[in-house]
Amino acid sequence: MTRWGLNDYGIGYLNSLQKGKIMEWVEVIHNPFLKDLPFKIELNKWGKILMSPVSNNHGRLQYEVGSFIDKHRGSGKVIMECSIETNDGVKVADVAWASDEFIEKYGYDTPYPRAPEICVEITSPSNSKGEIEEKILLYLARGALEVWILNETGERKYFSYEGELEHSLEIQH
Repeated sequence: MTRWGLNDYGIGYLNSLQKGKIMEWVEVIHNPFLKDLPFKIELNKWGKILMSPVSNNHGRLQYEVGSFIDKHRGSGKVIMECSIETNDGVKVADVAWASDEFIEKYGYDTPYPRAPEICVEITSPSNSKGEIEEKILLYLARGALEVWILNETGERKYFSYEGELEHSLEIQH
């Protein structure tokens, strides 16, 4: 049986690609070739792997915004690298906040069929403006109440169905 990693015969995952198989998220997270890469991995709607390089500063910002949400939001869970099934494949929010009700309903399913209430993207030089705008729309379309965009200096912008917000309506501080 061909898998995305090596099969019993040592034949690589390219066999599956040649057969026109669309890669599923569960195959991405269990693929030994994709572990320990210094990239954020996502899938587009055709099952094609998208990789974005991340920096140590990116990781620092993830931690800081996750801690900020945890401190100011109260109950619920902060999730780093939160995978969400969207109309354009599986996207991975750098940070997400899910209410207790969300966790009760979906647990830690991977990927989530619906976006948690807050989804955060931290931009890097490799992200285009159009790519970020598309992610905002994809997360909102999947049920996020807010999408936060952080640049490399930590400056935040907040978005909801109403467009850009002056401040977060989900976090009172």
